[in-house]
Amino acid sequence: MSLGEFDIIAKYFARRQARSDVVLGIGDDAAVLNVRADRKLVLAMDTIAEGVHFLEQAAPEDIGYRALAVNLSDLAAMGAEPSWMSLSLSLPHADERWLDGFAKGLFELAEAYDVVLIGGDTVRGPLTVTVQVGGWVEHDRYLTRSGARAGDDIFISGVPGEAAAGLALLRAGAKQADAAVHLIQRFLRPTPRVQVGRGLRTVATAAMDVSDGLLADLGKLCEASGCGARLELEALPASPPMRTLFRGEECLQHALTGGDDYELLFTVAPTNVAALRDRAFAPIPLTRIGSMTSEPGVHCFLGGKEYVPARTGYDHFAQTDHR
Repeated sequence: MSLGEFDIIAKYFARRQARSDVVLGIGDDAAVLNVRADRKLVLAMDTIAEGVHFLEQAAPEDIGYRALAVNLSDLAAMGAEPSWMSLSLSLPHADERWLDGFAKGLFELAEAYDVVLIGGDTVRGPLTVTVQVGGWVEHDRYLTRSGARAGDDIFISGVPGEAAAGLALLRAGAKQADAAVHLIQRFLRPTPRVQVGRGLRTVATAAMDVSDGLLADLGKLCEASGCGARLELEALPASPPMRTLFRGEECLQHALTGGDDYELLFTVAPTNVAALRDRAFAPIPLTRIGSMTSEPGVHCFLGGKEYVPARTGYDHFAQTDHR
């Protein structure tokens, strides 16, 4: 017997509500939430589509995990703590094995961050997943892209470029050596830096997550802040797995223009760098990679000389290939 829309919801997505702030969740026309008066509500929404954000042969567990991870990364960039999500799922057909795997991946990450599914929609169509997340942040402690100033130091969490390297290996059908497995997992299952974002609320001047590539996203931060940036390429954190499997120039291009890392890119005033260093973010490295300038644009330097990359990053409507 084939599953109907409400069968899918009841069997795979209706879960016991574990948060006290969820008054009414799945099963009615809308959700009802208690939102604390001393907090601001933060909302984000992302869509991932087959052939654009994940490969056709991707495991459903990884798709479910990734659909939530990319949204939690947006909340992390705002310094917010995630609480709830809604799900819109477009399916070509109701494949129970696929649905079971997708739900496992989705709720694996949701439970790790105490996120409750409160509603959504299911329709027939091309495989597309849209997740909206909600969370909270202290009244005056949310982060934006627009607070950086000339002279601020630029930092990146983690190691940029590993997810793009992992995607390249997936496309090439790479053998599952340890280095390849690490990079592929960085693409399939990115780790949202929620704890880092929460810790940055009182020290960072601006922040955003890296989804379209370091250069492209730094350009967005510069534009929002009315500044420019000097990026010191030799300061970029090294990735031993990338260096094992790719040439030096390939590593650099992945680091600069590869998307899907979902690391946090942020700025800190020089007077707050010591306070940043005192925060406990281990084992996630935070690396200074440059400084904000009054001159517009992002300028890269390698060995003391200006370096012009071949490309800047991913744009959905400027290219038609997979990111």
